Amino acid sequence: EVQLVESGGGSVQAGGSLRLSCVASGDISSSYCMGWFRQAPGKEREGVTSIYTWDGSTIYADSVKGRFTISQDNVKRTLYLEMNNLKPEDTAMYYCAADWNGLGSWDDWYGMDVWGKGTLVNISS
Repeated sequence: EVQLVESGGGSVQAGGSLRLSCVASGDISSSYCMGWFRQAPGKEREGVTSIYTWDGSTIYADSVKGRFTISQDNVKRTLYLEMNNLKPEDTAMYYCAADWNGLGSWDDWYGMDVWGKGTLVNISS
């Protein structure tokens, strides 16, 4: 089974940028989609963005549109999340996930097949 490992989290001030990476232990080119989720303290986990492997199309939560960009490098087996103009409300644990079956919605955590353990993002005001 493919394993996912996130990195790139950290603490930055509001308005700053971070780039998260998610490296897969195996091939991701055959996945249906890959995405990023986040969970802030005391809040439910939410879908942030997803990319569909077959055509590269992307979808974003309204809260991050225009600020976050998802990309995928199948040669490097890596999923990226470029985050700009960060806000304190972006503070959360960020997880990457992969879906091979396409049975769930892009923001359905339990519809994914593989999940990483997360990387922490902390944005100070």
